[in-house]
Amino acid sequence: MGFLDNAKDAAEATGKKVGEWADDTKERLSDKVDEVQADAEVKKAEADVKRAEAERDSTKAKNEYKEDLRD
Repeated sequence: MGFLDNAKDAAEATGKKVGEWADDTKERLSDKVDEVQADAEVKKAEADVKRAEAERDSTKAKNEYKEDLRD
């Protein structure tokens, strides 16, 4: 019976290890998804800033042109 008990204990330990590995892998994937989403938000914010700067420059150029027409 000692052999069967040892085999049972080994199987339980292996099952526990596999479960922990699966949980760790799931957590790593979740962390990576969070990282990718954060990077996407940063890129979107950077694009928004560039768009706003371009809009500002365009408005400034338009206003300067209108001012030149008034002179």
